[in-house]
Amino acid sequence: MAVTEDAVREALKEVIDPELFVNIIDLGLVYVVTVRDNEAGQSDVSIEMTMTSPMCPAGPQLVAQSKRVVSQLPGVAAVDVKVVMSPPWSPDCMTEEARDQLGIF
Repeated sequence: MAVTEDAVREALKEVIDPELFVNIIDLGLVYVVTVRDNEAGQSDVSIEMTMTSPMCPAGPQLVAQSKRVVSQLPGVAAVDVKVVMSPPWSPDCMTEEARDQLGIF
């Protein structure tokens, strides 16, 4: 079964921000997901994500959890997570569900 961007994003919903208690997809922290087939017939996944603030204390934990959940998908060989700060995150990046959960209107 081929690894898809949608499957990766769905897996990343298991990663919960420990301060906000909302998953990183609904928070809008994941900007880019790239899936490439490798020579071994598996998929290498690259993720570009941000944090809610440049000094986010949960950053290392979120990166490690992201790598873990994506690497558990069948067919994934390697996972690279790059933290980017441009464009900067804002509450506008969140889904309506996340805004409702956090009481941001």
